[in-house]
Amino acid sequence: MKTQNKRLNKPRSSSDGWGLPIYNLKGSFLMNIPNRITISRILLIPIFILILTLPLDWGEWVIGSTTLPITHFVAALIFMLASGTDWLDGHYARKYKLVTNLGKFLDPMADKLLVTAAFVLLIELKLVPAWIVIIILSREFAVTGLRLVAAGEGIVLAAGNMGKWKTTFQLISVILLLLHNFPFSYLGWPLGSICLYIALILTVISGVDYFVKNWHVMKESK
Repeated sequence: MKTQNKRLNKPRSSSDGWGLPIYNLKGSFLMNIPNRITISRILLIPIFILILTLPLDWGEWVIGSTTLPITHFVAALIFMLASGTDWLDGHYARKYKLVTNLGKFLDPMADKLLVTAAFVLLIELKLVPAWIVIIILSREFAVTGLRLVAAGEGIVLAAGNMGKWKTTFQLISVILLLLHNFPFSYLGWPLGSICLYIALILTVISGVDYFVKNWHVMKESK
């Protein structure tokens, strides 16, 4: 009686350069460095929220005519760190060709969660008008809804260049507002408010542009 030896072929995986698998031979997704960086940005959000909401009495600094609570300063540092990972994950993904559909989904979602948390807290701190935040968040929810419809059709909609500029000005405005416009308060320049209004304008324009370019998704959806 003859026996046949069957060779078991285990799926091979490619490495992300750190000895950690990204894809197996069939292309199924595991995880890569840029997406881990994006997830770390999401994990920083609860820390950012706790710093600004817990009754922490860390004192304040008086810098010229500006009174800066230390909790606001620490929150600004955490926000800057989280914002920096936005550039880092994108740079790493493009440089090493690790752009994935999950990354295209996670990256803008992480930005929206971070910005939403920051603007809602800025209203609570009376550092930003509520009507501006309502417009900004309404745009973000509308775009997210369009992305969900597209995802249901198997389409991943990446953020456009104008949307990236919008996010940049939103991040800068949040940082400056948390720092109570330091160090530009010395010069009497309300740079935080200026960046906020630029972000508002870009938010509206980029939102309209995004829907115009991707409206076919809505028309073709089942």
